Amino acid sequence: MKKLFLSVAAVLCLLAIVLTISCGKPPAQRSSETAGRTVTDAYGKAVRIPRKPERILTLSIYTDEIALGLVTTDKLVAINRFHDDPKESVIVEKARKIPEKVVGVPTAEQIIAWRPDVVFATPWTSPEEIAVIEDLKIPVVVCGPSDSYEDVQANVRLMAAGLWEKERGEKLIAAMDEVKREIDAKVAEIPESERKSVALLSVMPTYGGAGSTFDDMCKHAGVINGVAAIGLQNGQILTKELLVKVNPDILLLPNYDDQGTFDTKQFIGGYLDDPALQSMKAIQEKSFFYPREGYIYNGSQDFVFGVQEIAFCAYGEAFRQADNRHLSFSGE
Repeated sequence: MKKLFLSVAAVLCLLAIVLTISCGKPPAQRSSETAGRTVTDAYGKAVRIPRKPERILTLSIYTDEIALGLVTTDKLVAINRFHDDPKESVIVEKARKIPEKVVGVPTAEQIIAWRPDVVFATPWTSPEEIAVIEDLKIPVVVCGPSDSYEDVQANVRLMAAGLWEKERGEKLIAAMDEVKREIDAKVAEIPESERKSVALLSVMPTYGGAGSTFDDMCKHAGVINGVAAIGLQNGQILTKELLVKVNPDILLLPNYDDQGTFDTKQFIGGYLDDPALQSMKAIQEKSFFYPREGYIYNGSQDFVFGVQEIAFCAYGEAFRQADNRHLSFSGE
């Protein structure tokens, strides 16, 4: 009888081990994932996500980039079309692995076909667009603006929570801070008397003033955003008359051509060849730079490389960096 008892006990013990291995995850973790999670979006709305997302859709370039810092490309059901353009994106190689492209606002039919488990929207996603997605019983997490370094980090944490990847999110935050510390140390060596003023000539004439992502990048890069310095807020138009008032040391010129459909050369010539602007310091000294737009228009964790790009344009070799830098802990 004793031998029989020991034999039964051994079998039960073995069965417990097999069940643990076959399940792959501790019971507590499995029950948590089965039960789902609730995240609070940037505007205070509680959003229930019933299971760990395996099919993900985001509605902007910057949220695409954050997502791909947290998960592999096979998790995204589609990606913004501008990620195919090396002039506008730092993740072109990753984007090529995702065949479906988002052009404008996806239709309900497209979203149904993509079958996302969660959608990450933005401050400029309209309530009507969000309602269409929610009517399909798909959780929508609205991210905040990306107007500052702190904004970006808040969005990284929010998306990491919504994707059940908090640990990877904190690794991204730490990596951003490390890059920024390196930039800060170099900027600190530049005397205040040698700090440069810049003006961004954007094809979006209302972009780049105080309160913009670009403006915060300038602060971290140790340069003066001349447009903000004269009191222009983001959303206000930078006219040629105001540009003369700015009189920057450096003009940052666009590379954007909307994949060959926009005449960038003509746009730039409208400034550099204008007789009314010839008194400007930057034009007289031909102090022009063409920063990589995938960096300086970046509202993701790669914001820090936008800071470094602006510093490179202003201060040279100490801030030089490679193409297509992208912070990621996705494992891909």
